[in-house]
Amino acid sequence: MTLRLRALVLAAGRGERLRPLTESIPKPLLPVAGRSIAARTLDALAAAGCEAAALNLFHLGEEIPAALGERHGRMPLVYSREPVLLGTLGALGPLREFLGAADLVLLVNGDSLCDWPWRQMIARHRRTGAAATLLLTSRAKLGEFGGGVGVDAGGRVVALRGERFAPARRVAAERVFAGAHVLDPQLLARVPDGPGDILDGLYLPLLREGRKLQTLTTRRRWHDLGTPRRYLEAALDLALGARNGSWLGAAARIAPGARVRRAVLEGDARIAPGADVEDALLLPAATIGTGARVARAVIGPDTEIPAGATIVGQLVVHAGRGGLARAPLDPPARR
Repeated sequence: MTLRLRALVLAAGRGERLRPLTESIPKPLLPVAGRSIAARTLDALAAAGCEAAALNLFHLGEEIPAALGERHGRMPLVYSREPVLLGTLGALGPLREFLGAADLVLLVNGDSLCDWPWRQMIARHRRTGAAATLLLTSRAKLGEFGGGVGVDAGGRVVALRGERFAPARRVAAERVFAGAHVLDPQLLARVPDGPGDILDGLYLPLLREGRKLQTLTTRRRWHDLGTPRRYLEAALDLALGARNGSWLGAAARIAPGARVRRAVLEGDARIAPGADVEDALLLPAATIGTGARVARAVIGPDTEIPAGATIVGQLVVHAGRGGLARAPLDPPARR
């Protein structure tokens, strides 16, 4: 029997730590090597056999259906417009009927990049009989993401947010959650109306009841794009890997005489003669002026860096009337 799979891509967040870039672009539409984060996520869901996918909308929400349309290849898309931001649990509520028609529900963060191992997660979920299965990554540092998920030797969740469960089982490892879940659709009946967090509102109560939550740990490349630094690192890693060259969009140009190392030029971004650019991401229509130096930086769309300017360790976007708005690559944490 073919499993019916339906998915929800969490795409409603404000992207506060990526401001001012996300004041004009919703985070799921940010490009990485020529394709938006959302398109890459939908590619993986379609390849896993999803019959349909939903995206929840809030911040700059209408930009997303305008960009993605009503279908992704053969996979229909459904949009859930939230009048208030509902969070990772609350987003499921308006979609109970849509998601409840499936045999399994796939839930994924819309601001992460990974070669998502959906088939392995689904197989693990079905084999273990868990209420939910979470993807963990062994490539991320716990301290950067505020802690992790404690699992036993078989991958069962035994510690979460400072609480221990199944005390007879030893915590064999602690890993960072990678932003993907496989859920039993029966759990949708436990989703309250209104805003909610999936850990506090669903997973912790399940664990306290003795229900099983399973995990799969991946060593595949994984990136959370929540800050300018992480966005820059993801773009460089995906486009270039360990190479020191550059990745250019179809209309991007690097002028003769420019010095460029490890740079990604999206769309029609341009670098003028004499510019020095290293470890940088240039979004469509960004321009680096003659003799300018840009290093460890993200340059927003339609943003012109003046001739001779120096930009190091910053996110820089166009601010109107030729002005520039700047932010550090690692802003203070915000909820």
